[in-house]
Amino acid sequence: MNKGILFFSAPWCEPCKVLKPVMDQITREGINTKNVNTEYDAVLTEKYTIRSVPTLVLTDLNGNEIKRTSAGGWTKEQVLNWFNS
Repeated sequence: MNKGILFFSAPWCEPCKVLKPVMDQITREGINTKNVNTEYDAVLTEKYTIRSVPTLVLTDLNGNEIKRTSAGGWTKEQVLNWFNS
């Protein structure tokens, strides 16, 4: 199954700033990711009912949610394990 990660974050969120380089690295390694700034993208934030950041939402390529997690402080390995499980 093809899938991708929506990374919901906000500019004021310190854990988001820590997770961003991890997500950037995962993107460079070929995993489909999208950074969603909750301050500016109300449509996706509401669609996925995001209540806290950082939140990762795993979706199929049609945008259907498979699972989600709060991921503050996660390492690359933790994100990849979550993605692949």
